[in-house]
Amino acid sequence: MMDFWIILTGSLVAATCGVLGCFLVLRKMAMVGDAISHSVLPGIAIAFLISGSRDSVLMLAGAAVLGLITVFLIQMLQQSGLQSDASIGIVFTALFAIGVILISLNASHIDLDLDCVLFGEIAYVPWDTWILNGYDMGPAAVWMLGGTLLLVLALIGLFYKQFKLCAFDPALAAAVGIPVVLFHYLLMGMVSVATVASFESVGAILVVGMLIVPASTAYLLTDRLSRMLLYSVLIGILSSAGGYYLAKWLDASIAGAMISVAGILFVLAFIFSPLHGLAARYLKRRRLKAGTGMAQA
Repeated sequence: MMDFWIILTGSLVAATCGVLGCFLVLRKMAMVGDAISHSVLPGIAIAFLISGSRDSVLMLAGAAVLGLITVFLIQMLQQSGLQSDASIGIVFTALFAIGVILISLNASHIDLDLDCVLFGEIAYVPWDTWILNGYDMGPAAVWMLGGTLLLVLALIGLFYKQFKLCAFDPALAAAVGIPVVLFHYLLMGMVSVATVASFESVGAILVVGMLIVPASTAYLLTDRLSRMLLYSVLIGILSSAGGYYLAKWLDASIAGAMISVAGILFVLAFIFSPLHGLAARYLKRRRLKAGTGMAQA
């Protein structure tokens, strides 16, 4: 049963991050996901200091606010003329450092440490259960991540056309009356919430892997957004299941093994993808050279 809960938790993280990651990759904002996953740390620390407890709702609220502040600061720096990568680096390192200071200064007063936030430990998920009226409802992380996934799917499904148009052509989206800025911040808010919901299961650093790698792999396999979303979720789930059994075999970090399997799948897609793979491009060049040679003959 423990195997089931661990794989389910990893799959929920992968599905949530996989859906959001597709839009980040299409909008060339993959590193913004990295920035948010680190810069929400002050929001979590402040929520702990205010409440004095590890209340999940306060964690999500604090993270969402800091995630939006991160995006706002990055855009403000970019509009002032600073390079995009420099803006991201400045904002997320500064906010992350503030979060580290807050936690280190108050570590004796709150049940939170940097290892928990950065790395997490998915192996402990089955032991942290939600008790409702005396009944064991199962791991609390599963309920948290399941609710987050439903929220993300509901918002993406409700505004699918708007998110799609904003991802491919923001100028056209603005021309037809879609509030591009609103949907931009809505997407960033969902990334913030998904990041915090995944903290205790896989940690902030590994959330970045689930946000980027499955979506990038799916991007190599199809040119249609609907299929890309489906492939990204399936690749993430496969990475979670495969990574768990790999970690069990190697007696290694479960979360690390999950991302390693996702990386292996990306390499396979990078080489063998029928659309954009190295093998397909090599064969295409061979056919073009053969066709040119025959025409000259």
